[in-house]
Amino acid sequence: MKSMALPLVVLGACSLMQGGESGDGPWQGDGGRQGYVCLRAAERPVIDGRLDDACWRGAPSTRDFVDIRGGGLPAPRFATRAKLLWDDRCLYVAAELEEPHVWATLADRDAVIYHDDDFEVFIDPDGDTHRYVELEVNALATEWDLLLARPYRDGGPAIDAFDLAGLETGVFVDGTLNDPGDVDRGWSVEIAMPWEALADVAGAAAPPAPGDTWWVDFSRVEWRVRVEDGRYVKETDPATGKPLPEDNWVWSAPGVVDMHRPETWGLVRFSAVVSGEGEEEFVPPDDLAARRLLRRIYDAQQASFRESGFYTLSAAALGIDNPGLAGWRWPPQMWRTPSLFEAVLLREGGGRLHITQDGRIWQVAE
Repeated sequence: MKSMALPLVVLGACSLMQGGESGDGPWQGDGGRQGYVCLRAAERPVIDGRLDDACWRGAPSTRDFVDIRGGGLPAPRFATRAKLLWDDRCLYVAAELEEPHVWATLADRDAVIYHDDDFEVFIDPDGDTHRYVELEVNALATEWDLLLARPYRDGGPAIDAFDLAGLETGVFVDGTLNDPGDVDRGWSVEIAMPWEALADVAGAAAPPAPGDTWWVDFSRVEWRVRVEDGRYVKETDPATGKPLPEDNWVWSAPGVVDMHRPETWGLVRFSAVVSGEGEEEFVPPDDLAARRLLRRIYDAQQASFRESGFYTLSAAALGIDNPGLAGWRWPPQMWRTPSLFEAVLLREGGGRLHITQDGRIWQVAE
């Protein structure tokens, strides 16, 4: 089901980029990873793209999005923020996108939406980097939802036939869509994802329990456009005649132009606190440093395989020394075949963390 409110010319009708407290809080993890506490919604928001429900007013905003390549780069030209809420039925996502020229052309479900300006959501509930959901929405409220069996670097594939059953999206345009004759304020997106649909891919409880953490990120694709014959067209490179590269602005930056690195995404902790009735401090999972170490082993193993055709049997052979990681035993256990490898870190007191050659990472409690 889709809901749209457009066109509108009353520019004071939308509160784009106003009144949202920063939701990234004091916590910022490795590489600037972001954390967010998702509060409960006392009442279900109306999915119409207008973020005027009381529950949204009580929900914190993320920080302003940054360049996908990370720190040290100019701030995006236009501000973007997101919010989340949850209840027993759905996960709710909202975004506010500052934009002087709101346009969209793609109207068919599961079109390649990032060829327009868009807002994107990525969700990996269990943080294993496999079987994660991507959803893209443009200013026409056109949806593209897909399932990634694994990241493209690990062989993909993307499953376009996947649909989030019961998905609802709403878009509100503060201005006029596809009209170069005026200056818009922006557009906002509202999304409801039923837990029943997410449960099919979660690998984790859906709905989650208070205190559970999911791996989530948001992205905005922004093309540079000019007006030609009364319509918007993408600016092109004079040397090639092809459109200039799009801008990619994100919440938790992977550091490269590639959103399909789930290990870099932000962390969303679900709270029992009701929106508007309090707040909760973000507490990160206690295995982040161990995950980062196993990712170093994965990267080094892939480099070794490309160079020699073999995986190795020790961290030392990969040039990885004992990092003195508190609560975890060193060295990791490692196995290999001509085409596979597995590395396992044992937790002091029981439990272990695994990674394999396809990048999948998971924890076993004991």
